This record gives sequence, structure tokens and C-alpha cells, in this order.
Amino acid sequence: MDHLDAALDKMRSDGVADVAVKTFAHYYERLRDGETGVLAESDIEPVTELPDADELPEDEQGAREALSRTVVIKLNGGLGTGMGMTAPKSLLEVKDGLTFLDITVRQILDLRKRMDAALPLVLMNSFATRDASLAALEPYDTLAVAGVAADFLQSKVPKLAGEDLKPASWPQDPRLEWAPPGHGDLYPSLLSSGMLDALLEGGYRYAFVANVDNLGAVMAPRILAWFAREQIPFLMEVADRTAADRKGGHLAQRTGGGGSGLVLREIAQTPDEDVDAFQDTSRHRYFNTNTLWLDLRALRDVLDERGGVLGLPMIVNRKTLDPGDSSSPAVLQLETAMGAAIDVFDGARAIRVPRDRFAPVKTTDDLLALRSDAYVLHDDGTLAVAPERDGAGAPLVALDGRYFKFVRDFDARFAAGPPSLVQAQRLTVRGDVRFGAGVVVRGEVTVEHDGDGQRQIEDGALLEG
Repeated sequence: MDHLDAALDKMRSDGVADVAVKTFAHYYERLRDGETGVLAESDIEPVTELPDADELPEDEQGAREALSRTVVIKLNGGLGTGMGMTAPKSLLEVKDGLTFLDITVRQILDLRKRMDAALPLVLMNSFATRDASLAALEPYDTLAVAGVAADFLQSKVPKLAGEDLKPASWPQDPRLEWAPPGHGDLYPSLLSSGMLDALLEGGYRYAFVANVDNLGAVMAPRILAWFAREQIPFLMEVADRTAADRKGGHLAQRTGGGGSGLVLREIAQTPDEDVDAFQDTSRHRYFNTNTLWLDLRALRDVLDERGGVLGLPMIVNRKTLDPGDSSSPAVLQLETAMGAAIDVFDGARAIRVPRDRFAPVKTTDDLLALRSDAYVLHDDGTLAVAPERDGAGAPLVALDGRYFKFVRDFDARFAAGPPSLVQAQRLTVRGDVRFGAGVVVRGEVTVEHDGDGQRQIEDGALLEG
């Protein structure tokens, strides 16, 4: 039995926009017809040469002209549930008493002042993040730009029962019947919300798009000037892959061409037999930082040509209906990645950027490094590895997930503040450990505790490996 109509009726009755309903139907039909969403190694080949952002020419005049027509879009739909949060992740305090959103605003306001540009900030919110995030922006009375709304809403899709693709039902908490459709939802949501047309009518041509939790993703005038001068419709920032990036989506070249020839492959799209090739960082050298540059006119043209449905590669995520209950029913979530649009735009490009443009916080491991003295937050809102590290990059942190995974537990164990990591290469913590004030870590250090109770690291302790 085909349950597509039931899924579409559910979306319409919950007020989901027509464009989003049409987009979901497109992917449901592909899934129903047997498409798995996989991209085999035999269908792609590695990308070897890319332009380098550090080698672009300075073009202040071009940057100023393009900035007058540019908007910054930050993806702000997440609650940080993987870190045990129930509030918007962007409101988590991350550095010097400031949240992700505070630091993002600081970056925007500084660039406006230096470049004399309007540069609106627009959030792509979810229903779960909208009210709190907009309230957090209220104190910034100079942030709003006339004619540009502060946000637009991402969509949602029904989770599907794993055995028959029927819309999942969970009466004890109906909210769990819905899933975010991945950040590829950026494009239909820009269209259905009216934001895309409003920006174009307001004279805006370019959009810089990044995750709000990636504080390294700062609007770069030099990249913007090159992007506008070369008339590129779509540009993806990529960085060199390391062992830490083996599971992240990588850039590849589609064999046989089509579109730009470039394609993004996520691990959820990779057949089991190709996982080793996927994780081979010497073969697939570049990972997607999820920072993009869009020509809004080109986006509108492509959406018009395709009836509002870009047709991005489908990602089928297999989950349990209640993410916190592994015994709950198996479900499928149909998702897309916004970077996958590189395969849609003729003339789309990718550019290699330095690692410091990628500084996301996905776990409390990342949070500890960021809060520590290994990172410096400048007055203009830019984040940098401390100069005392002499180019060594950020230290590696591995905390025991049993005791540090959730922010509340993490904060309790670092109640006196993070240890000094400016001289650390790696900090590994195994077991239940609480850190006192002024702890200093040097070199490679492993702290272990496998006994009863909690181990206390005393105030002022020097941990040296």
C-alpha cells in the first residue's frame, strides 16, 4: 500500500508549505521506487586541484561593491540535543561569556563598520529555536536592516515507518513524529518563506551561508570579491581532510560529468563496501565545511526551472522514532545536504580554505578546547588559535562520554573553568573526573579514574605527559 497521500495530508494539516510538501513527495517517490540514495566509489573520482583562498588577489573595491548586495544567512535550527540541550544551541555560552549568536553578531557589526555596508544577518530557524533566538537578538538595537526580516523558518517532514513507509505515529509525544529534512531544506525554505524574493527585490544578489556553531566561518571580503567577479553561481568552501574528518562529507568528481561535475558524498550515502575508500583521506582530500556562497539570482532561476524542487541527492537516515529510546520503532528520515547543490548548478565551484575557517562545536570535546586559552576571541568576533601554539593548531580533546557528553555534566566537572590547554597537544579523560581551578595541561596527557566516586584534580595542578 502506498502511504504517500497520508504523509502529504499530515504535512498539509500541520501547516507545512506547499513547496516543502512537493519536495518531500519527490523524495518519497524516489525511495518508494527503490532508490537507496547511495553513491558508489565507482561512480566518482577524487578531486585533485582547487583554487586556494589564500592565493586570491586583494580587491577592496570589488569587495565593497559586492558587500552592498550581500546577506549573511546562518543555519540556526538545532537544539544541541546531542549535547543534552533543550534550548537553541546558538545560545550556549562558548567563549568569554558570549554565545554563538553573540559572537556572530559581533562579527557582522564589525564588518559593517569597516566596510560601510548594510550586510543583513538572517537566521534560518526552526519552530524550536525561533522565539528564544529572536529574543536574544533584541538587545542589539542596531542589528536590524530595513526591508530584511530577521529570520525564516526551516521545514519539517514526517518520519516514516521502516517496514512500510507509513507516517510514523507516537501518541505519547507527537513531536517525535517529525524530523528536520537536513540543511538542504535551505533552498525550498528560502523560496516558500518569501525570503528569496524579498532579498532579490531589495537589491541583494549574494548570500554567505554557514552553520551558526562554526565560529570560523566569517564573511570573507576577498572570497566574496572573487566569487562576484568570476560570476560563480554556487561556491563551496572545502578544507584538507585529516583523520578527524574521515566521517565528514567529502568532495568528489562525478564520472561522466553533468552539472558542474563536482559532487558531495556523505557517509550515509556510501555503500558498506566503499566505506574504507570514503575514509581514505589521501584519496578524497577535501571535506565540505558546510560554508557556501550563493548567487541568489542563479538560485531563483534554477528553482524556477525545476518547479521549486532542486532534486538534490537523497540521504536516507535510519533511526529509532524516539532518539533517546533504542527500543522504539525503527524509522526512516529523508534528508538532503545543502552542499549537494554543487551538483545542480552549471559552473559551480569549490575553493580550498585554511583550517581556521572551520571551528564548529559538535561535542563537549570541541567546547572545552574552544573555551580554553588555546583559542583567542578578538574584538572583531574572529576566533583564532592562540599564537603561543606557534601554528600547531587546536589541541585534541577526548572526554569520557559517560560523564562529559551532556553540557550540564560537563559544566559540573569544569565548574571552576577550563584547564589551560595552550601548551597541550592532547587531553584524554577516562572516568569520572572533576577539575579544579587553574589546572594546566602540557603535552599529551591522559587522566584516568576507574574507581568508585569521583576523582578530583586539585586547584593549580600541573598535568604533564
